[in-house]
Amino acid sequence: MSNVVIVGAQWGDEGKGKIVDLFTSWADAVVRYQGGANAGHTLVVGGVKTVLHLVPSGILHAGKRCYIGNGLVVDPEALVEEIELLKGRGLLVDPQQLIVSENAHVILPYHKRIDAGREAQSGQQKIGTTGRGIGPAYEDKVARRGIRIRDLARPKTLREKLEQRITEANAQIKSLGGEPVELEAVLQAALGLGEKILPHVGDVSRAVSHEIERGRAVLFEGAQGTLLDVDHGTYPFVTSSNTVAGYAVVGAGIGPTAIDQVIGISKAYTTRVGNGPMPTELSDATGERLRTVGAEFGATTGRPRRCGWLDALVLRYAARVNGLTGLALTKLDVLSGLDTLKIAVAYELADGKTTQEFPNDLEVLSEVRPVYEELPGWKEPLNDLREYAELPDNARRYIERVEQLVGVEAIAVSVGADRAQTIVRKNPFRHA
Repeated sequence: MSNVVIVGAQWGDEGKGKIVDLFTSWADAVVRYQGGANAGHTLVVGGVKTVLHLVPSGILHAGKRCYIGNGLVVDPEALVEEIELLKGRGLLVDPQQLIVSENAHVILPYHKRIDAGREAQSGQQKIGTTGRGIGPAYEDKVARRGIRIRDLARPKTLREKLEQRITEANAQIKSLGGEPVELEAVLQAALGLGEKILPHVGDVSRAVSHEIERGRAVLFEGAQGTLLDVDHGTYPFVTSSNTVAGYAVVGAGIGPTAIDQVIGISKAYTTRVGNGPMPTELSDATGERLRTVGAEFGATTGRPRRCGWLDALVLRYAARVNGLTGLALTKLDVLSGLDTLKIAVAYELADGKTTQEFPNDLEVLSEVRPVYEELPGWKEPLNDLREYAELPDNARRYIERVEQLVGVEAIAVSVGADRAQTIVRKNPFRHA
């Protein structure tokens, strides 16, 4: 059996939720290892749409054990909402089906107010944050003043920590023009939410290690995408955590030798939410068509996504920093009906030179012009196809050209939103 990391290979929103949901069929357990409630994973199963922000997508499979690792910053209010939603649908019957790391840090109201206040005052330098307190919570973690899940069950300890933190947090909030928080209200709300989360709290590191020792297949689910990684993304237009595959072992509390496969998820074109450079962005009718046909609006914020042609330089970079062993291409069906397709195969730099490597310098990236290779499109709809050989010739040529440019095999191709609308060419849990 294999242990597999699923990671976004672009700027997030690649369809990881659907692919995780699909591959969970062959996994025994699913672990979410970083990020927070700023990432929305949309799943459509049997025509029913479910959007999850914290709970691993694998929860939609009966009997699968799901874990929220220490690498996350958890909004307890959002988590309780998801738990109640899943219970109401009969998808979470046994509390031990979902285990939340006692060491995961917690997002509280002052984090959100600081986040929103900073963004409001950023002017032209806006990052495009969701305002959900992710960054400030990670700051508190690194500054060793964070509140953890374990603290929600300790009223005395929680009060002491909040007394120390809220004075400083309120000073920040006031300086940003916001309304300060009230200690007692934050304390009581956190304790109340903690009571509801407590049945799910445990030692995720130990539990996941035991799963692996028993030979059970574990899927590690990331949020956002490679280009939003705080170290390896288009900094500063990034998220506040490490989104690359290497962080899976840190955020879950296991050793690196446990990972067998790393699958990168990429749309058949490129999208991005928020600010920052995106070389293949289209501000024309084709870009609007991709947005409309692909329903490109953020699952968490509802913001329209920026759309453009597929960027092979981005995917090659993602393959390198993640160690990709396979690709899953999503939304191939959105390209049906276009006469000509384009893939960026190089960038023209400001000095007239060209490069086939993704620049890690934001100023350089902001000035590049994509060099495109054109391929013929196809007219046929793809939604009802279930075998790779059934795809139109030009659709297969497109996929195979992507494989050549990236140097990674496309092991799965999505041709629709539903779980069943996926062509699986290779099962990563059977190819260790």
